[in-house]
Amino acid sequence: MSTSFFPALSNPATATSHHRNQPNILPRVSSLQRISHISSTIRCSSQKDEMSFTDRILDYIEGGPKLRKWYGAPDKLPTDGGVNKLDDEDIQEDGSPEGETDIRDAVFVTDGDSEIGQMVILSLILKRVRIKALVKDERAAVDAFGEYVEPVTGDVNSKSFLRGVRAIICPSNEGFLSDAKEKMTGIEHIVLLSQLKAYKGGGGLQAFLNSNTRKLAEKDEQVVIASGIPYTIIQAGTLLDSPGGVEGFNFEQGVASKGQLSKEDAAGICTEALQLVPQRGMIFEVANGEEKILDWKQMFILMTEKNQN
Repeated sequence: MSTSFFPALSNPATATSHHRNQPNILPRVSSLQRISHISSTIRCSSQKDEMSFTDRILDYIEGGPKLRKWYGAPDKLPTDGGVNKLDDEDIQEDGSPEGETDIRDAVFVTDGDSEIGQMVILSLILKRVRIKALVKDERAAVDAFGEYVEPVTGDVNSKSFLRGVRAIICPSNEGFLSDAKEKMTGIEHIVLLSQLKAYKGGGGLQAFLNSNTRKLAEKDEQVVIASGIPYTIIQAGTLLDSPGGVEGFNFEQGVASKGQLSKEDAAGICTEALQLVPQRGMIFEVANGEEKILDWKQMFILMTEKNQN
């Protein structure tokens, strides 16, 4: 069985009795249950003997400085959970505040309100990455993720929009890249989860219903390739609401048009793709299959070499 992208978080030996009694291997709940649980019970703790992945994330977020230290997380992000609001006149051309050096250490997640976007965010939290997320409702994002995500709203053309961002993950084809392409100076890596092959593989009524999203997907891929920024385009099969870490993977050409991929696995691949920044770009197809991946960085190196041949 392949390793899940959302492993159980090991509890420290010095934790409270509640934490000491929790098992290391946890039962899975569906992706929809996880996101729904976050939305409706983010401030509640599980009283069951066994904690789901989401419950452990909540425990991690709500655990306070000691637990954050045990997990290796930073003590605190901005107290309002968001980015300090600066006027455009206070921002330099490269997006950094006037008089300050721009430190680019954040990963920016577009479509942070979506189910797949939230899965990417949760995966990044486990990676202890500084996260900024594009959302429609900033307060809802703060309620959901607390101080572990800096929610961003507003005009994508603002100079401060991508301030401090080193990489962008686009977990869906929603047109963000087309809107923000003029403001991506200084970005080091773009990871795009594209459904273009899956849309093209559909027929009949499904093809008609997907016509607009297919156009957005085509445009997003074109913008990424033409941006001059190193990119990873993950052309996924049809995304399913099924648990990740159950099946392996298939990277054969043509698999995205007819195959299927767990949303949780897709979110994990997006996060793992940050391990390797291609010299120029890398494109590959993926669906669930038989191949087990133990070293994602090595797999991406092989993919890069294959793209260059």
